Amino acid sequence: MENQTPQVVTIAGSDSGGGAGVQADLKTFQARNVFGTSILVALTAQNTRGVQESCPVACSFVDAQFASLDVDFHIRAAKTGMLFDQDHVQTVVNNYKKSSFGPLVVDPVMIAKGGHPLLQKEAVQTIKEELIPQAYVITPNLPEAEALTKSKIKSKKEIKKAAFTLQKMGVKNVIIKGGHAEDEEATDFVLMENKTTFWLSAPRLQTNNTHGTGDTFSSCIAAELAKGKSFKEAAITAKAFIQGAIEDRISVGHGHGPTNHWAKLSEKITVKEEKRR
Repeated sequence: MENQTPQVVTIAGSDSGGGAGVQADLKTFQARNVFGTSILVALTAQNTRGVQESCPVACSFVDAQFASLDVDFHIRAAKTGMLFDQDHVQTVVNNYKKSSFGPLVVDPVMIAKGGHPLLQKEAVQTIKEELIPQAYVITPNLPEAEALTKSKIKSKKEIKKAAFTLQKMGVKNVIIKGGHAEDEEATDFVLMENKTTFWLSAPRLQTNNTHGTGDTFSSCIAAELAKGKSFKEAAITAKAFIQGAIEDRISVGHGHGPTNHWAKLSEKITVKEEKRR
């Protein structure tokens, strides 16, 4: 029986510091018991203090990586992270349409923790028009959701409105993460394909060890989908996984440290269902 082990691919940028990007994705895949593969779109020179330099991988080499994986592996879910610029977003879209990589989780990475841009501005429109319609789920944080919807998001009402705006762009499911808010709890809004909505909450922790949280969250969703879990199950598990990775702190570097990919699922997650619209 060949190719029966659940396999996942991350399509993203490399983080030389190991806390985010492809490295965080692969660590998450390993922790969630799926086999991780990767397609590198960009390279960064970075550490916990920030990103010092970044550069793209040639689009032709991105093509080659897609082709190489597609002929051999049985990839059951994919996720994107840092895609660098408009040409690379389009390259990823073109290749994903031809591949058989399963449901696509889009983490619309735009800016690093230290403020370094990871996506050129002209690529945002290509993400909206080309990538989002291919996605099974999109997982923006609040600033990313604002950029994609061209709206200010301050209240829960505005979060919900932004989620439905994103869904109208063609994506089936939406999770808007609340990590950038200032509430006592870190609360994410989830909009499902059937218009069912719910909130995922966990205690907000005061720590600098949050580098790579978005990558880890989205890659955990991809891992769970690859194992055949429902989207709702995958979202709840991802919330518990990233909360545990923040709670069980490790000490690495001198700046925004990474989360702990060895951690167990947190039990401090609450799910608040809403009435179906």
